[in-house]
Amino acid sequence: MTFFSRLPRLSLAQQLVLLALLPATVATLGAIGVLTGQHLTSVTDLMRANAQTVALQVATLAQQPLTHLDRRALLRTAQAGIAQPHVQQVQIWSEDGEIVANSETVDRTRDEGLRAVVPIVGEDGARIGKVMVEISLDAVHAVRKAVWFNVLVVLAASLAGVGLAGWWAARRISAPIKALGEAVDRLGAGEDASVSVEGSTEVRRLQRGFNQAASALVQSQRMLQSRIGDATAELARKNEQLEIASQAKTRLLAAASHDLRQPLHALTLFSDGLANGETDPSRLQRIEHIKECVDSLDRLFSELLNLSQLDAGVLQPQWTDFPLDRLFDEISRNFRAVAEQQNLRLVVRKTDAWVRCDYVMLSRILNNLVSNSLRHTTEGGVLIGARRRGKGVRIDVWDTGIGIAPQHQQKVFEEFYQVDQGKQATRGARGMGLGLATVQRLASLLNTRVDLISRPKKGTSVRVLVRGAAPTASLGQPVGGTTLGGHDEEADLHGVRVLVIDDERTILEGLQVVLSNWGATVLAAASRAEALALADRWESPPDVVVSDLLLQGGDNGLDVITALERHPRGIRVATARLLVTGETKPDRLREVAAAGVAVLYKPVAPRALRQAIAAQLAAVRETI
Repeated sequence: MTFFSRLPRLSLAQQLVLLALLPATVATLGAIGVLTGQHLTSVTDLMRANAQTVALQVATLAQQPLTHLDRRALLRTAQAGIAQPHVQQVQIWSEDGEIVANSETVDRTRDEGLRAVVPIVGEDGARIGKVMVEISLDAVHAVRKAVWFNVLVVLAASLAGVGLAGWWAARRISAPIKALGEAVDRLGAGEDASVSVEGSTEVRRLQRGFNQAASALVQSQRMLQSRIGDATAELARKNEQLEIASQAKTRLLAAASHDLRQPLHALTLFSDGLANGETDPSRLQRIEHIKECVDSLDRLFSELLNLSQLDAGVLQPQWTDFPLDRLFDEISRNFRAVAEQQNLRLVVRKTDAWVRCDYVMLSRILNNLVSNSLRHTTEGGVLIGARRRGKGVRIDVWDTGIGIAPQHQQKVFEEFYQVDQGKQATRGARGMGLGLATVQRLASLLNTRVDLISRPKKGTSVRVLVRGAAPTASLGQPVGGTTLGGHDEEADLHGVRVLVIDDERTILEGLQVVLSNWGATVLAAASRAEALALADRWESPPDVVVSDLLLQGGDNGLDVITALERHPRGIRVATARLLVTGETKPDRLREVAAAGVAVLYKPVAPRALRQAIAAQLAAVRETI
């Protein structure tokens, strides 16, 4: 990291002081360097001139002794030269280069002095020898040390003066800017952010402009807060209205669903009873049309029921390991006849994969997907398959249907959203737009996702990824969900005693007809009092109690079952219990789920009712 890259880490005052010190230091060092060099040069020249003078003096004194080659006189002359200040060596040479006299100081350092050489001239003007004088440079070194000491003193004093002046100037410049920075922080915190107007003309102008801007910003902030408060209050009011409307909608749907389910349930029972003993083909065809209409209504109500159960939060996954092929076989049995009736192919690929999931929830997801594919496929067919993906298993439902345009592919998972297919054909009755919404919400409960790929006029592929599981040796019945299913074969109910409790006379009559046709003995009661009165008279308790949830006078089917349990001649552990209700309110659904009693939701197909009774009888017998 370079020096200049670190400058932003310094404060403004430090940067200003540094900017003042750097040029001052460079200028001071430059000036001192020049002056010091000149001074040292002058001292050196002076020492060289001194050596030259001493050499001339020695040469003059050595003229006569050298002419007569008087070595003693020449040595005394050299020693006289040594006595001069700073002289550390004197040599007298003859013309032929012989050193005839040499005198030097004891502390002389070789090759470190300043030398001066002067010729010795005889009386006739001829050169007869030369004198070399060596001057010590100790004086020059002492001067240099003294100069550098003075330089450091002057430099320190200069930098101190410049630093103090720069710090003072930097403080005057940075203090207002620092005050503005603190004011900005206060402004951001919603506090008073005005600053005092002082300093230079430019700074005062900046401070006045900041105060005006801060004042305008505070006013805007207050206005914005007021608007936000008003908008928040308005949003809360609208949310409250939406919540009230949503609750009203829920109550309306629940009430309408309950009131409509009652006659529809009776219609389901009676339509099944009409076919018993009928041999006229035309009448059987009309009865079959009635059943188709009832089945269509049943599917619409089932969509509402699934949504109500999800809203109530009564559905919780019951995790179990099971072979996926079992579920595929169930789907094949459920929809193969439907596909053949529509001249479509239903292909269910065999698989040896095991999954860990809620059986009923996954079954409901796949049933909704297959049903939706068959409804929107006019030719070709539907393919269901599975393949392993890492630790999971991906289930694919492919169809060759009319497809979904890209702009609708995300919205089809929203509640009540339906794509207008125009003139494109759609099999069966039009749904309510809840099937895929239910699939999405069930997938969320299973901690997975549903991916959709579709091309208009080409078909649609829906993928569901679930957790894989290791195969196990023993395999029990699938668990999970809140609705009941059963075996494909018809259950034998001959000789079974069934107590039916419902405040709707038409439903009571329909149940009596259907159950009697199955060979069961039926006891009917429209209220708690009638049920307890039957308990007073019967010789033995019934094998099964089938009760509506909501009865006349605010009574509850669960309470009636409890009262029968407490009756001296009432039902015991060996009696199976089954609730049949058209209630879809979230609180009622939670109450039913908490009771632990098996429940069917109206309208109930006779086949589903028969299987549920058989399943509850089998469960009770296993516990005895």
